Amino acid sequence: MAAGDSRLRRGGSLKFFYGPMDCGKSTLALQMDYNHARQGRHGLVLTTIDRAGPGRLSTRIGLGKEAVEVDTGLDLRLLVRDRWARGIRVDYLICDEASFYTVAQIEQLADLVDTSDVDVYAFGLATDFRTSLFPAAQRLFELADEVTRVQVEVLCWCGRPGLLNARIVDGAIAREGDQVVIGDTDDSDDDTPADVRYQVLCRRHHRTGDLGPAARTGGQLRLV
Repeated sequence: MAAGDSRLRRGGSLKFFYGPMDCGKSTLALQMDYNHARQGRHGLVLTTIDRAGPGRLSTRIGLGKEAVEVDTGLDLRLLVRDRWARGIRVDYLICDEASFYTVAQIEQLADLVDTSDVDVYAFGLATDFRTSLFPAAQRLFELADEVTRVQVEVLCWCGRPGLLNARIVDGAIAREGDQVVIGDTDDSDDDTPADVRYQVLCRRHHRTGDLGPAARTGGQLRLV
């Protein structure tokens, strides 16, 4: 079995682009897809828990594209091989929100790179609201051929670089809870607590829990 552009002599690569909220990861993912597609390559765009809902990769600046929704039961190797069996080329994968994939799915991405010459470009958060690595992000750090911090600077309220994603519950920073909780996206959604939001902070203010003199109380997007 070979990937669409038959580059097995060189081999594929697994690249991980990471950063906090608002640094432009999803925008970069769409730009990467555009750059490859315009050179005649054929790829798949994948995402999960996107702000626009299932089957859509969206950005805060308004760009978007249809995408394959990655649920916990999806085998990414079979996803690609099914398309090859139907005569559809797949040269690369754009994997947005990769920190929310399962560790097994990260292993599957590595398999596609190593055994089938598919290039994989993964985008996601490194750490959760407790500053602990997401399991999938940890595995990407361990396996990726290249790891790049997205260079668009995000600022804490104090002006320092924003490095960490804080979960704010009832106006205070949370230190315990489920690793993934969607916050403050749609007041009509009964499954989304209206008093949960996220804010990017520098390390000092994440550790002290200081949200700033004019802490935002609403209108934040979900953690992506």
